[in-house]
Amino acid sequence: MNKSETEYLILRKLEENPRLTQREISKELGVSLGKTNYVIKALIDKGWLKLNNFKRSDKKLGYIYLLTPTGISEKTVLAQNFLRRKSDEYNRLKEEIEKLRNEL
Repeated sequence: MNKSETEYLILRKLEENPRLTQREISKELGVSLGKTNYVIKALIDKGWLKLNNFKRSDKKLGYIYLLTPTGISEKTVLAQNFLRRKSDEYNRLKEEIEKLRNEL
């Protein structure tokens, strides 16, 4: 998974559920916690995400990740690129399957 795919998938996850922890995101995406942390910090530095605190319980603070307007726009661009790559991959696989069928 390249960096832009990881950025897109993290933005998509956080848009769906801004209260996800980095550990939950890394588990769901199948990437390391370190990579998840690195990408989230980069997204915050780019101004695509902002981090807010909230109370999870009386004793524990949690974080909520919010997409900024720029982040929403950039997520759309990343989604278009992701879709293009996946469509190309699908077409290549379809051709390969057809070749294999013709060999049988």
